[in-house]
Amino acid sequence: MNKYYVTFGQVHAHRVNDYTFDKDSVAVIQAEDFVAGRKIAFALFGNKWAFFYTEDDHEKDKDFMEYFPRGQHPANFKEVSDDLDK
Repeated sequence: MNKYYVTFGQVHAHRVNDYTFDKDSVAVIQAEDFVAGRKIAFALFGNKWAFFYTEDDHEKDKDFMEYFPRGQHPANFKEVSDDLDK
């Protein structure tokens, strides 16, 4: 299972699994592959999101999260990690 990261524009806000995703947060999606991940993103957020990143994209940009003060949060799975419970 791979992780994919979805970011949102200034006017995009979505309530998914009791969490509000917006411009200050990153949705983390687990999926088998890139195509399946994008399908999940469209199913959860419609077409109201900005960018879709792979794990490789995320790893290459070490400063990626500085622009998202609310952090990352799982969108289609449950994670027990403290850093994802913001």
